[in-house]
Amino acid sequence: MALGIILLIFGIGSIVFGLYIRKHPDYAWKMSEAWKVKGDSEPSSSYISLMTFRGAVGIWIGAFSTIFGLLQFL
Repeated sequence: MALGIILLIFGIGSIVFGLYIRKHPDYAWKMSEAWKVKGDSEPSSSYISLMTFRGAVGIWIGAFSTIFGLLQFL
């Protein structure tokens, strides 16, 4: 029962995180690298593609965790 609750919380959190990363792929770059660069700079297209892929992976991991968490209650 406790494992199911933990998997549900982890799954929902992963889905929310993945959706946020898919919607704002440049957020992590702005927080970690933008302050080091003078002027108007943007992340590369490969960085944005990688972050978008990571967001999709987070959504998939969250979906599987949520499904397995729900199966614990059956």
